[in-house]
Amino acid sequence: QVQLVESGGGLVQAGGSLRLSCAASGRTFGNYAMGWFRQAPGKEREFVAVISWSGTNTYYADSVKGRFTISRDNAKSTVYLQMNSLKPEDTALYYCAADPSYASFILSPTYWGQGTQVTVSS
Repeated sequence: QVQLVESGGGLVQAGGSLRLSCAASGRTFGNYAMGWFRQAPGKEREFVAVISWSGTNTYYADSVKGRFTISRDNAKSTVYLQMNSLKPEDTALYYCAADPSYASFILSPTYWGQGTQVTVSS
């Protein structure tokens, strides 16, 4: 079992930045691919970014590529999402997720956090 707790959400103006954090506990953090999904009101949850257990490989949704950066610190069992040049359409509840497989992470991760709200005002 892996427990995930997100933090760092908030209200920011368009063009601003936020950094989300996700602290993991339970099984060995370094064995899991980690990433982020988001869900806007009235929309389905969508994939945002994933990072492999070693941090070597990353993959982003086209909508955030070049603006968001995912990273991890295995010593702290924490994954980060640096979000720059934020747009109103980035407004959503952001979920941290974990899965043993990097390749299939985007389909349906095994473990989920409770989410942290990001609101971008225009």
